[in-house]
Amino acid sequence: MLFDTKLLAYVVLALLVALAVSFLMTPVVKTFAYKVGAIDVPKDARRMHKVPIPRLGGLAIFIGFMVSILLFAEITPELQSILLGAVIIVVLGVVDDIMALPAMLKFVVQIVAALIPATHGVRILAFSNPNVFSENLYWVLGSLSIPFTVLWIVAITNSVNLIDGLDGLANGVSAISATTMLVIALASDQSAVAVVLAALVGACVGFMPYNMNPAKMFMGDTGATFLGYILATMSIQGLFKYYAVISFVVPFLILGLPIFDTTFAFIRRIAHGQSPMHPDRSHIHHRLIDMGLNQKQAVATLYVISAILGLSAVVLTTGGEQKAMLLFLALCIVAVVAARVVFPKEVKEELREELKEELGELKDHGHHGEGQAPETPPENADKTPDQRPGAWEEEEDQ
Repeated sequence: MLFDTKLLAYVVLALLVALAVSFLMTPVVKTFAYKVGAIDVPKDARRMHKVPIPRLGGLAIFIGFMVSILLFAEITPELQSILLGAVIIVVLGVVDDIMALPAMLKFVVQIVAALIPATHGVRILAFSNPNVFSENLYWVLGSLSIPFTVLWIVAITNSVNLIDGLDGLANGVSAISATTMLVIALASDQSAVAVVLAALVGACVGFMPYNMNPAKMFMGDTGATFLGYILATMSIQGLFKYYAVISFVVPFLILGLPIFDTTFAFIRRIAHGQSPMHPDRSHIHHRLIDMGLNQKQAVATLYVISAILGLSAVVLTTGGEQKAMLLFLALCIVAVVAARVVFPKEVKEELREELKEELGELKDHGHHGEGQAPETPPENADKTPDQRPGAWEEEEDQ
């Protein structure tokens, strides 16, 4: 796999400039956050931090990204529309980090931001047909192209936002996803896409020292929704367009972690008779913490999962389906073995105790009235009013 030397130089410069600007701007943005009152105060059980921490770190990521783009990227009409939508998303995020906005208002503004690139050539035109026995290789969306594109952009924007629950999690997963897309863009000689993704990777890495556990600053709604928005739009530009035959698989692999977590969160809430947007403490990162992992172990675990999915996507686009499947299985086996070695003994013992308790409860139920289902206490019944989640899930629950 040979890369163009000039393209590589632009990519490296775009990454380094975005990294430097993001890193240097974070203390400035932190001071601004204190002045405007953009502070995340731990007020419920979902949050992992114990002391107030400033938000708005995403503004530093955005500034680093934009400076790099203006210096090194080719500003096409499609990129202009993406950047305009990104500005709207960031302004919305800044206001929301300072004063909490109604969820419906945020949703409407996100749709408007997604419509801008969707109506300027950044759209999903077709999907590969997952039915291998069908004669039609593609599902051409036709008039559904714009609605489907808007749905994709808004969904990924909020998916990244929902996994922003531990120090460095959403930022690191976004950096891994962007790096995967960058490698694929370089392999397929997509110079414009590669430079944009390099700027995004650099901006994320520049903010990382302030966001890793223990975090000195959160990126807030500003950063999480901005990262999701750029990842969504660039996946359309670099994956759906250039890898039509496997387009259904590649973006879902690269963004698999936020997609999986959000999908199952919605299913879980609907199954419990709740609104899909109802907050809870059952995201993947919460479950890892409840298993006994500390924040750093939980984040590292999710980094590994995201990297495995990303590497599988790279092999799929460059080496074919069979190699990608073999690699994916091999990496999963390695991850399982590593988990058994790395995870503390207390975690395994806790899991055994939980299993014993569940078996004991099943035996007790068996001695109760015939055919009579045991009464289930309402959710959150054992929590105080202060611990119960609010009506809408917020982006920062560290």
